[in-house]
Amino acid sequence: MDDADPYKSWRSAMARLVGSTDDLIRWQDRRYRFANEIGRLLTEPSGDRPVVDGAVLYGVYVSGVGLAYVGQTGDARRRLRDLPIGESHHLGMTVPPELWEKIIVVCWPLLADTLPQPARRTVTGLDPEVVGLALEHLVQVEYRPPLNARSRGANGTWRERRVIGSRSRGALHAHMVQSLYELVRDAWQDLSAPSPSEPTPPVRTTSAGRVVYPSAMND
Repeated sequence: MDDADPYKSWRSAMARLVGSTDDLIRWQDRRYRFANEIGRLLTEPSGDRPVVDGAVLYGVYVSGVGLAYVGQTGDARRRLRDLPIGESHHLGMTVPPELWEKIIVVCWPLLADTLPQPARRTVTGLDPEVVGLALEHLVQVEYRPPLNARSRGANGTWRERRVIGSRSRGALHAHMVQSLYELVRDAWQDLSAPSPSEPTPPVRTTSAGRVVYPSAMND
């Protein structure tokens, strides 16, 4: 084995982890427990904060990379619970949740309610899915998460996605949610700041969302 090749080291480690039927079952149990706990922390009530449901904007950070992926959903409870499990999401298949540093969730409808009346009227006049896509686009423009920068192509290849100059629904409506995005960005920066507690807790909540630290959960 070439210890200098991380891919070969990873394959060798995985071969040991699933080297027998019993080993395979233990590995399946361990991975599901971990992913399920992340999903629970992302969605269930925490402290004085209620369950996370409805429309949210979320981002996954990976150590050494920073913000690796940003997404939005109108069904947070289902989507966020599935995010680390990977049954319908590619992220967990590309970067296992054991390697995620933190996940930020911003409940943007709570922020929309605090906008001045003209801006609030503009945002609430849009389809919530369009608002989510517009916010997602603006995060991509500002932070350039690498796993949003490409889409699957044919024959095992990837295609570069055009973010600047995009004609997607999110891009076309981004100017209409700029005031909301400024609030979202402030909330995002607050959540992405280093945890003030030592050791880092698995979850921290604010009035606008929460941040979950898988990196604090690894044993």
